[in-house]
Amino acid sequence: MTQRELNYTSGNDYVLEFLGYRFAFASDDFRERVTAAAVKLDLITDSDLDDDEALDLVELAADNRIEEPRSSLGKYLMRHWERLSLNEGESLVYWLRKLVFRGAYLDHRVKEELLEVSFDEATGDFGYAEPEGGRTLLELAPTPSWRALQFRRQ
Repeated sequence: MTQRELNYTSGNDYVLEFLGYRFAFASDDFRERVTAAAVKLDLITDSDLDDDEALDLVELAADNRIEEPRSSLGKYLMRHWERLSLNEGESLVYWLRKLVFRGAYLDHRVKEELLEVSFDEATGDFGYAEPEGGRTLLELAPTPSWRALQFRRQ
């Protein structure tokens, strides 16, 4: 039996470590994952971001800051950072990264045939199950919400 690859790789544009894992992402992959994480956290309403908005969000997730905002989203994040950075004790950057890694980890486990994917048409959600049965705990873990501080386009 061959040793399974433990770290996710889709490219080398963004290389991050999280909870002992080292994941490398292609730009488009990382952008899509960060945007999806921001939607899941209710920071933004949908994933339809322009290039500058996405770049600001990607910079925040990758570098833990936005050096010079490019968009109204980036300016909003910088202007309200004291309120946004921690929400009821939860770190926005931590949760963006956690959801990016969670998704990549799940995708990697599917690729390695350690998880099976199902789609629930009633809820519109994907589910992950161990091949022997049961659901993975990762997808069941609750996430905090930034809905009260959500970015809204003017």
